[in-house]
Amino acid sequence: METFVPSLLNGVIYGLLLFMLSSGLTLIFSMMGVLNFAHASFYMLGAYFAYTITQSTNFWFALILAPILAGLVGAGVEKWGLRKVHANGHVAELLFTFGLAYLIDEIVKIIWGRNAVNYRIPEALDFTIFRLYGSDYPAYRIFMLFVAISMLVALWFLLKKTRAGLIIQAALTHPHMVGHLGHNVPRIFMTVFGAGCALAGLAGVIGGNYLVTEPSMAVLMGPIVFVVVVVGGMGSLEGAFIASILLGLLQTLAISVDTTFGEIFGFLGLSGTSEVGSISIASLAPMIPFLMLVLILMIRPRGLMGDREF
Repeated sequence: METFVPSLLNGVIYGLLLFMLSSGLTLIFSMMGVLNFAHASFYMLGAYFAYTITQSTNFWFALILAPILAGLVGAGVEKWGLRKVHANGHVAELLFTFGLAYLIDEIVKIIWGRNAVNYRIPEALDFTIFRLYGSDYPAYRIFMLFVAISMLVALWFLLKKTRAGLIIQAALTHPHMVGHLGHNVPRIFMTVFGAGCALAGLAGVIGGNYLVTEPSMAVLMGPIVFVVVVVGGMGSLEGAFIASILLGLLQTLAISVDTTFGEIFGFLGLSGTSEVGSISIASLAPMIPFLMLVLILMIRPRGLMGDREF
């Protein structure tokens, strides 16, 4: 119990961070049908923008400005890049965003260097909020939980309960009709893409100092984000939330289990000194998301709550 409860809470918080990152990609795909391979790069940009802003101001300014800057970069990418290749189909879009991810990665290395930067948790949140089974629990993790839940509620309200949300959803299915009603459909798509990138930037601001801010952070988080989107169901915000929490819990709980297969299946004659028997559950934690990806594509191709099959 001393390790289970803290691991459970850490898993929820890590899952919410995954949701913050994957929600932008889900929004872009559900509204525009674009699978943005460079999405994790905007997460990285958000973290680096926040680091730079905190050098001259403070974390609270960075929390507002860094996502806006990431969103503006994303809007510019859609207007002057993605929009021009959109007419050539999804393959052209995938190749464009794939190349964009490498381009952003190199730009980050040129500006900020190849080593991790010293992006720290703000002093106002760098304290113990409570003790859990003898361990100090940081206040910043609770702050992350609060920001993620607030973002989920705001997104749901925007898309389901506002006129702007109805226009955005209608622009995907009936763009010509929305245009005839006087709305600028290209501008709507640019806004949606920029908003999705801003959400990724917000995740970078929150997660960059919780994890680490370095040029490889996009490469590390990018594949897991796509796993979340596929497992939850392409275009389903609710599915992305469920998949994020599920993956966060499974990975975090697996890391806390230091038991080997030999100890678990010793009654079957599996020796702890054999190659298989010496493998611990914790060492398999990184492959859990991809195992779930394979299983979900085999059993339920449209994802947990999606309506589009692959």
